[in-house]
Amino acid sequence: MKKIIIMMVIALMATTNVSAQNAFEPKHDIAISVGAWSNSDIINVFEDMLTIMLTGSNVETSSYFGPISLEYFYHLNRTISVGAIAAYGHMKQNFYFDKDRKNKDGSLTNNYFTLLPAVKFDWLHKKNFGLYSKLGLGATLRSEKIEFTGDSKKGETNSNVHVNWQVSLLGVEAGAEKIRGFIELGTGEQGIALIGVRYKFQ
Repeated sequence: MKKIIIMMVIALMATTNVSAQNAFEPKHDIAISVGAWSNSDIINVFEDMLTIMLTGSNVETSSYFGPISLEYFYHLNRTISVGAIAAYGHMKQNFYFDKDRKNKDGSLTNNYFTLLPAVKFDWLHKKNFGLYSKLGLGATLRSEKIEFTGDSKKGETNSNVHVNWQVSLLGVEAGAEKIRGFIELGTGEQGIALIGVRYKFQ
């Protein structure tokens, strides 16, 4: 009886060891995503409100893009990964000094370039499903160009750098072991909500 028990334990240990060896343990992952309501978007809304209140002019968005993000993480272990997030956003607005918006007086174009060193915490590991949180802290370069309609005034170009961040409180990913779609909820330069695809590899 003892021999049978010993043989069963050895067989179980061998099976567990084989399973561990066959389990996919990624060392790297890259992701691309698009979000909504980034920090820059929210700041821009407040700036528009302030401009309208102080000058009486009107602002109208003519084109909008992003934030679109590319990120890379290196897995230190099953729970903690370190990496970086690069994000880009674009917004162009027309402004009118008359309330009827009959004649455009100029346009304002903003481009946002962001780089955030980041850390990711994987809380749940399943073959086709996972839960995680993410934190990034870095800076955004804001490039602003003002163009006036007509020849009487010249345009202006300004740029500034400010601290920025991304805090994704909840990330949900699902799919295959190597390729997964994901959604995140939080706040920051990637957006309050974002959706994307992630590729994991060794």
